Amino acid sequence: MTAAFVENGQASDGRAWGYLLQTWRELDVPEGWRAEIDEGQIVLVPPRHAHHNGIAARVQRRLYATLPEDLEIYQTLGIHIAPLGKLYVPDLVVMPTELIAAADPGTSDPMDASKALLVVEITSRGNAREDRTKKYRAYARAGVPMYLLIDRFDTRGLMVTLFTEPNEDGTYKHTDAVPFGKPLTVPSPFDVQLLTEEFPGPA
Repeated sequence: MTAAFVENGQASDGRAWGYLLQTWRELDVPEGWRAEIDEGQIVLVPPRHAHHNGIAARVQRRLYATLPEDLEIYQTLGIHIAPLGKLYVPDLVVMPTELIAAADPGTSDPMDASKALLVVEITSRGNAREDRTKKYRAYARAGVPMYLLIDRFDTRGLMVTLFTEPNEDGTYKHTDAVPFGKPLTVPSPFDVQLLTEEFPGPA
């Protein structure tokens, strides 16, 4: 679902972005839904399937095993991709706790995506293409050092891919992909293996 809150068709324009952000702040989104800003409009993302939530929970549990104390994992945190005028709410995002603590408690403003250490997206039937393309490019452009894509709808089969070393052109230099069933190492500062055999497949 989308809400056409566009001014002059340009999300990157300063006035348009301010209008979109203010509208995003004021939205009364149904429980379980997420609101994102993409391509100059507000997009409503429906609630996740139980398998989707199960994968997120397993990833979060594994990351917590080695997570440094100065980092935290968030499930509903909006992040702003400033170079592209986008706002996404990843399935999981790891941020320094000091940045969250310093945020204005009176607002729900998104955090700067460039400050994230890791972003995790888990594909659903309706959004797999966006996670593989638009969000991949957006997180790279923002300089997110690690993008973990858990793709239950890849044509090659169920895949988990870790992208690292972002480029300003919207690509990542390094890709480490494994099928469900094989472990994937998430490097420092996490230094943990994801046990992908625990992940449920598509419903």
